Amino acid sequence: MNEILRIAEKEIGQTEKPANSNKTQYGKWFGLDGVAWCGIFVSWCYAQAGFQLPKIGFSRGYAGCQTAVAYFKKVNQITKNPVEGDIVFFDWNADGRYDHTGLFVKWINDKEFQTIEGNTAIGNDSNGGNVMKRVRKNKNVIFVHP
Repeated sequence: MNEILRIAEKEIGQTEKPANSNKTQYGKWFGLDGVAWCGIFVSWCYAQAGFQLPKIGFSRGYAGCQTAVAYFKKVNQITKNPVEGDIVFFDWNADGRYDHTGLFVKWINDKEFQTIEGNTAIGNDSNGGNVMKRVRKNKNVIFVHP
């Protein structure tokens, strides 16, 4: 397992405090607390592992999925063959707008893969308030190898 995933793995089980507030240690570090934090979590994991993401809307990485996808497309970092620690963006309703992001862990089979994500929960994929390991379908996703 690479360093980015080692960092993320240690965070599994972390939650917003108080619940439903979007307030986290990741938001405090990022300088933008109390907002949806899936991208902030990914940025934090990269930074803690010594791989600070470039300024993608914010000095410490990205908070918004649209901005991040546009950036990664522009710098040609989209990949069809993710490796552990790569970034994944999810377009839940296939409308061309990416709703959520996380870290790619591994393929389970040709249709599913495992992730570690911030601000997710069973029943609330994009704003659930927890750091969790999830299994996702390989549908309406973009993988990024920064």
